Amino acid sequence: MTQATPAAEVLGGGRSSRTRIGIGLIGFGWLGQAHSRSLGRLPTLFADREFDAELVICADTEPARLEEAVGAFGYAEAAADWRRVVEHPGVDVVVIAAPNMLHLALIEAAVAAGKDVFCEKPVGGTPEQTERAAAAARSAGVITGVGYNYRWAPLVQYAAQLIAGGQLGEITNYRGRFFSMYGSDPLGPLSWRYRLDEAGHGASTDLLSHAVDLGTMLLGPITRVVGATETFISERPVSASGTHYGRGSAGDPTGAVTNEDYAGMLCEFASGARGTFEASRTIVGPESQMAFDVHGTRGALSWNLERMNELQVYLAEDVPHTGYRTVFGGERFPYHGHFVPGSANGIGFEDLVVIEDFEFLTSVAARRQHRPGFEDALAFVRVQAALLESCRSGGWENVAT
Repeated sequence: MTQATPAAEVLGGGRSSRTRIGIGLIGFGWLGQAHSRSLGRLPTLFADREFDAELVICADTEPARLEEAVGAFGYAEAAADWRRVVEHPGVDVVVIAAPNMLHLALIEAAVAAGKDVFCEKPVGGTPEQTERAAAAARSAGVITGVGYNYRWAPLVQYAAQLIAGGQLGEITNYRGRFFSMYGSDPLGPLSWRYRLDEAGHGASTDLLSHAVDLGTMLLGPITRVVGATETFISERPVSASGTHYGRGSAGDPTGAVTNEDYAGMLCEFASGARGTFEASRTIVGPESQMAFDVHGTRGALSWNLERMNELQVYLAEDVPHTGYRTVFGGERFPYHGHFVPGSANGIGFEDLVVIEDFEFLTSVAARRQHRPGFEDALAFVRVQAALLESCRSGGWENVAT
């Protein structure tokens, strides 16, 4: 890691101890662009940061995206070959936002080159790949981060404080879910997300991973599960262009969907709490219902991404059966005030990406292991592996430790 030049220090507010961190990005799609925008916003939102991020090089297979990365986003270089990112001497951190089944090869190359790595979840397309990626990073001794960005919602952080502080009493029940309509249209194109060879597993990786990560962040590890999966739309148009948010035509040729649309499970936490988790990309109704309900002996909480700036709180106080109250997001909660002052002035999805990038690069600058890192990705895929085994066995399965 190199130190910032005097000019950079002056531009950054005169902090002589600020660390320069060179960023190399692989995959300039939606989340790759979101991270790039977020990295550019950091100086305007976190004046007291301990680092300066430099956009060194971006890799993607689409020429138009490479032009945009340099011309609009400010990368110094762009390349079609991702190896240029890993090998670049000015890159300290490799940010991976490529399709899931590419994660392992990119991570192994990056950590072998001594780079710290931030990877969008799930860190590989299968549990076996995540195990290998985590082992490689552990052996290399690099700092890792994972894109479980919903952890950083200010009201989720507040919920964690309430649970840890005992305000809800002993936690007895948890319900986590991620219901999205992005795959509910049968004419939605057969993008990489629907293909086992590109995405790995489907809803259990793409959506359930976020729900389970929040559950384990709030309540601790899961010890055993029983569950099921299903593919409701078995074929999709192959000639439609664009992402999984696009739409084909009724006359387009179709191809097979090779991973699951739905995953659900019952589970037991090590704490003794009981839980249910569901994820679906083909459900009709919820637009992006990444949500949880947690119940204890003295209270309950409920949060939903669709209303990200509201937390439903029930506390059993002097008078029972008083019902839930709505707590609005505001500057009194972690990081909210960096974006907007006051209360009930909402923040958005990409603000969570800014927070996670700030937290990860702060860990890199301090040379301390980050949370959530690859070990947290492992915690989820071991739950996922038990779920998939339960689908085969039809019974309860223990989660590996």
